[in-house]
Amino acid sequence: MIEDPVSFEVLKNALVSVSREMSVALRKTAFSPNIKERRDCSCALFDADGKLVAQSKDIPVHLGAMPLSVKACIEEIGDNLVDGTMALLNDPFSGGSHLPDLTLVAPVYDDEDLVAFVANRAHHSDVGGESPGSMPGLSVSIEEEGVRITPRLVVQTGKLDTESISDLLSATRTPEERLGDLSAQIAANTVGIDRLQSVAIENGWDSLTRTFKDLLDYSEEMMGGRLSKYRGLESEFIDHMDSDGAGTWNVPISVSIKIGNRKATIDFAGTAEQVRGNVNCPIASTLSSVYYVFVVLFGHDIPTNEGCWSILNVDIPEGTFLNPNYPAAVSAGNVETTQRIVDAILGSMASIAPDIVPAASQGTMNNVAIGGIDPRSQKPFSFYETIGGGAGAMSGTHGESGIHSHMTNTLNTPIESLEISYPLRVWRYAIRRDTGGEGRWRGGDGIIREIELVSDECTVSIQSERRHGRPWGLHGGDSGVSGSNSIVYDNQIHELQAKSTVTAPEGAIIRIETPGGGGWGKPVD
Repeated sequence: MIEDPVSFEVLKNALVSVSREMSVALRKTAFSPNIKERRDCSCALFDADGKLVAQSKDIPVHLGAMPLSVKACIEEIGDNLVDGTMALLNDPFSGGSHLPDLTLVAPVYDDEDLVAFVANRAHHSDVGGESPGSMPGLSVSIEEEGVRITPRLVVQTGKLDTESISDLLSATRTPEERLGDLSAQIAANTVGIDRLQSVAIENGWDSLTRTFKDLLDYSEEMMGGRLSKYRGLESEFIDHMDSDGAGTWNVPISVSIKIGNRKATIDFAGTAEQVRGNVNCPIASTLSSVYYVFVVLFGHDIPTNEGCWSILNVDIPEGTFLNPNYPAAVSAGNVETTQRIVDAILGSMASIAPDIVPAASQGTMNNVAIGGIDPRSQKPFSFYETIGGGAGAMSGTHGESGIHSHMTNTLNTPIESLEISYPLRVWRYAIRRDTGGEGRWRGGDGIIREIELVSDECTVSIQSERRHGRPWGLHGGDSGVSGSNSIVYDNQIHELQAKSTVTAPEGAIIRIETPGGGGWGKPVD
């Protein structure tokens, strides 16, 4: 029971504001366009046990997974995580997602008492591995995807210890950019600590830590109440990944959902075993996908924190490709498989709560990584971006066109920034008309993006989905149109697989055509 609702509301918003200010600081001070322009980063606050209590409006796939990262640091570093230190990790088998996502965790102290944590996660454009961008089209082991960092202290007395990240700096093709982005992450955590302490000075740490608990309890109570409307209902659904990139096709994700008394059970029994390719999804990312769906369906006007998903019982069998074992390749799991997990859960929920569930969105992030030597500086470059597509329609609303959806919430890379920063030229950036599924409410259209290489012998890696399967419609709505990838040179169009890495000459044009979203309801004349 909240004793003082007014103070609770004030402190709740103060904590969210701290998270948002962290996010602004990270973006404003970052070096890479991927973080500065696309905003591929997230910030949040945690209590002393590592439970998420407040977050900025950033990337869903980051935020739901970050509590496991914070708890991994608490477990593995423990008492050495003292005032003035920060810990870094990216290990998918120890609370991380995929290797380019570097998470920086900092403790917050009241004199000698640990009272909270601040943390941020940012996608770095290169952390080593077999191909520039560390997002290979084909990889069969985590060791091929870059440097794996288990929780380690990298900041002492507020300063970055470069020796502690010597393996990362040796492996990456762009060490100066990595140092710049890591410095931005340190700055963001420093802002978070300072602002949180300012709130505590005004309100007292006792009041603040009590608000942490009240927030968790409040969100749990509210989410449970929303779910109770559907008590006793259950459903199941199977969706498929196109492929794992290594020869396995139509990889099934099976989910069954049962709504109980203010709780829900989500069971992935029947899902495919761990696969050879890189669509294996670390458990933190799988859980994040589950949390996301329930928050967007039932969490309107409820503070997003760990209380929202404490009512969820999630069973993910170990050894499946949604809970893989080392040394599984996982680089596409965090970005592509999470999108399909969302589709599968929404498909199951569509028969439980048909009026609030949308048709499938594009179901992919359309990852593109390009690297080589920049002829202007004669230094290596590494470019990475994701590309939007069509959103699924829902009752009363057409799907948005040309937008990032579900587990990603990034912007595009502005053409001006892209062409200034890299030896690349954008030839076309347009809505892919008539690719959304027809319906009473029409699915959104995809995007066409064409990028010319202005450097010779570039390595291009693509991780994408819905190139064979199509984003499904609901209640009589049509499916969205599949996407496609190709490379154009010598006046010829060469089709590319959904997951591929190629070497391309100067003048070649990479063409990505993204899927449309599914329609909702039978079409009306």
